[in-house]
Amino acid sequence: MDFSIPSHLSNSKASPLPSTFLSSKSQLPRFPIRHHLSFKSRNSLKKPPLISRQNFAIRAQEVSDQAVDDGFTLDDVPHLTDFLPDLPSYPNPIQKSPGYAIVKQTFVRPEDVVAQTIVVQKDSPRGVHFRRAGPREKVYFKSEDVRACIVTCGGLCPGINTVIREIVCGLHYMYGVEDILGIQGGYRGFYSKNTMALTPKVVNDIHKRGGTFLRTSRGGHDTQKIVDNIQDRGINQVYIIGGDGTQRGAARIYEEVEKRGLQVAVAGIPKTIDNDIAVIDKSFGFDTAVEEAQRAINAAHVEVESVENGVGIVKLMGRYSGFIAMFATLASRDVDCCLIPESPFYLEGKGGLFEFIEERLKENGHIVIVVAEGAGQEYVAQSMHETDEKDASGNRLLLDVGLWLTQNIKDHFTKEQKMAINMKYIDPTYMIRAIPSNASDNIYCTLLAQSAVHGAMAGFTGFTVGPVNSRHAYIPISHVSQTRTVKLTDRMWARLLASTNQPSFLNCDQSIGGKVCKDAIDLINNMKITSI
Repeated sequence: MDFSIPSHLSNSKASPLPSTFLSSKSQLPRFPIRHHLSFKSRNSLKKPPLISRQNFAIRAQEVSDQAVDDGFTLDDVPHLTDFLPDLPSYPNPIQKSPGYAIVKQTFVRPEDVVAQTIVVQKDSPRGVHFRRAGPREKVYFKSEDVRACIVTCGGLCPGINTVIREIVCGLHYMYGVEDILGIQGGYRGFYSKNTMALTPKVVNDIHKRGGTFLRTSRGGHDTQKIVDNIQDRGINQVYIIGGDGTQRGAARIYEEVEKRGLQVAVAGIPKTIDNDIAVIDKSFGFDTAVEEAQRAINAAHVEVESVENGVGIVKLMGRYSGFIAMFATLASRDVDCCLIPESPFYLEGKGGLFEFIEERLKENGHIVIVVAEGAGQEYVAQSMHETDEKDASGNRLLLDVGLWLTQNIKDHFTKEQKMAINMKYIDPTYMIRAIPSNASDNIYCTLLAQSAVHGAMAGFTGFTVGPVNSRHAYIPISHVSQTRTVKLTDRMWARLLASTNQPSFLNCDQSIGGKVCKDAIDLINNMKITSI
């Protein structure tokens, strides 16, 4: 099959792409590739590799004397043919599916990519791109030979059951796969728990429930035992639903599978209610969490508006990033102040939280404060017993900033200001993450699940899937172990400050909070993290 470079991939007139630029197996065009340390170099293979990887983005290969390097880089994902070069391919059975019969273009073209950055300047480099997700013309598994498994790990999140359901239905209805196993109880379920057979009938209505149909756990990852079990059970497709720690485990499973030369596709579906996964637009369950948080904020507002000097505090999830708190605040319009882990704050003195509360009480007679669970931990630790305890996933156990803040505000106004206040504290943490996903997240979970199925059937492995600039793409799994936080120097946080008219807590009196503010400014100036 001949391929041509699309006009958007070259600065010169489109010209035929030499056949040497294509793998004989997967028909993937060569682009400049960014290497990731989590994947082994393909240059070590005896047979010419599918795609050459370097420790840096290599310059575009010249396809003609007129070709110009425009800074295009493909951040690619591994393929089974990288370490199984003689693997046969088969026509994709989806082309016979009634559902795809009316689709104008059934298959994603090999050269289709998704840009990581869509706002660019004239003559700027093209930048990093990812392979577009979707069905391929060729697959590397016969439907009757597939034995897939699904596992869920880590904390709960709205939409997990929807993802499970749609993986099962996608495999069954699109590809005719009938052998699908559910691994119960997280990673340790591979070697210490029973499995269950999953069919469309079994999972038919699980999307209406919160939690995970397969149950979950933290920790328990033993790569050797897990891959041994995968081998012993004859599993050749593994779908792993979980957060950054879970996906790091998935990367190790892929590496061991590659080391053993097994025809096993490992696909990750990133999950976190905090929306702190790098690269992708947002994580599933986030919209549901923000929507459910409105109920708690509304309840707090009703309570404090009905009494004199009412102070309502709502604690929301957000260990290291304040996306839920920020978006819930912007959506609510009833919040006066939002405190997140990325933005240090101080209580006393000019421009401090106590002063702001007093002003709002005099102005409106009430105030609602939203605080993320990871906010102000350094201050809480000073007045409470600090602990270095961690959960099974290695996350540091947080101190309760909600109770600490409630007590400090109460003490300040009743003892020092001699001012009676009515305090209302609401902690809806587990209520928010334990509910079923809403309509928006249900649709999103369907796209994630089907994209993962298409990728695994097409022979991609060691990948995760997610929307990048509203287009679903296959992303190197190493990206999921990177987290993002709210960037205080970007417009979204500025929009929140403008909406609530709260202080930024960056201008403070030197005698009271100078050190805190200096640290905050230094932190902001040195931030090199992805933002929304």
